[in-house]
Amino acid sequence: MSKIVIYQPDDIKPMQEACSLAKSVLDYISPFVTEGISTEELDKLCYDFIIKNGATPAPLNYHGFPKSICTSVNDVVCHGIPSKYKLLNGDIINIDITVNLNGWFGDTSRMYKIGECSKLADRLIAVTEQALDIGIKAVKIGGTFGDIGYSIQRFVESNGFSVVRDYCGHGIGRHFHEDPMVLHYGIKDTGEKIKPGMFFTIEPMVNAGSHKTKVLKDKWTAVTVDKSLSAQFEHTIAVTDNGVLVLTR
Repeated sequence: MSKIVIYQPDDIKPMQEACSLAKSVLDYISPFVTEGISTEELDKLCYDFIIKNGATPAPLNYHGFPKSICTSVNDVVCHGIPSKYKLLNGDIINIDITVNLNGWFGDTSRMYKIGECSKLADRLIAVTEQALDIGIKAVKIGGTFGDIGYSIQRFVESNGFSVVRDYCGHGIGRHFHEDPMVLHYGIKDTGEKIKPGMFFTIEPMVNAGSHKTKVLKDKWTAVTVDKSLSAQFEHTIAVTDNGVLVLTR
């Protein structure tokens, strides 16, 4: 059995503050995500903004990760390391932000399109964003985590895309990663029951081709094995007695 932390109602406010800051980082960086900027420059801008707001970037030095944000471009599924790579017209990029504010972690990610993208890229991004919303709607007290994965997988595959199996959402709160693992595929009525007091992320990664991934030699960057495009959106949510709060929206 996993050891899922059940948080108290008083914990929602500080968690909300961390999540609001994470969202603010994405809002702040959006105008800079344009053709010609390097992912390293985006990382520096985000770092400065997070520090200025009294928080720290959770990925920095996490198990040796060298940067403050993850920048996953085109066929990169997740954990892309910011570098000297300059964004090109037609690229798609996921920027993943996690902040630690006063000991609470807020985690969110969003897709950006650089200039004119292909119709496939447009559709992939739209389906992935819808998949996240569908996953959130599947969160019900007394339901299961399998319900979330089932809803996402069914929708994604009905649109001709695939759901990544190697990475998942996770519990979050006073730690960057906690139980449970939140799979984005699965079978209804299976897995842990959803209860008030649970904080976790839902963050479907959707590929235009095969769901299979591999990790590059840097030991972080996960890419699609067939070089197909990948997209991801992420929110942190809280389950309360009154339903679901999307803390990063």
